Amino acid sequence: MNKLQLVKALAESNDTTQKQSEQFLNSLIKTIVDELSDSGEVKLVGFGTFKTKINEARKGINPQTKKEIKIPKKRVPKFVAGKDLKEKVK
Repeated sequence: MNKLQLVKALAESNDTTQKQSEQFLNSLIKTIVDELSDSGEVKLVGFGTFKTKINEARKGINPQTKKEIKIPKKRVPKFVAGKDLKEKVK
C-alpha cells in the first residue's frame, strides 16, 4: 500500500474527503518526524514505538578498493512493533 492508497482507505473508513485524510496523514508524519529529530519517541500503545538509535562509529571495508574506512557515529530512526501488531501479523 502506498501513500495514496492509504489516504483513500482513511477517507473511506472515516467518512471524510481524501484531502482531509491527506492533511491528517501529513500532519501525523510531520509530528512523528519532529519528535524523532528532537531525540524523542512516539509510543502508540498496541501499534508500536517510533524512536531513534545511535549507531556507534566503527571500521568498515570499501568493497571496491578493499581498504579500511571509518564509518562515523550517527543517529537513525527505529520502529519497534507493539504486542498487538506482532500478534495480528502472525
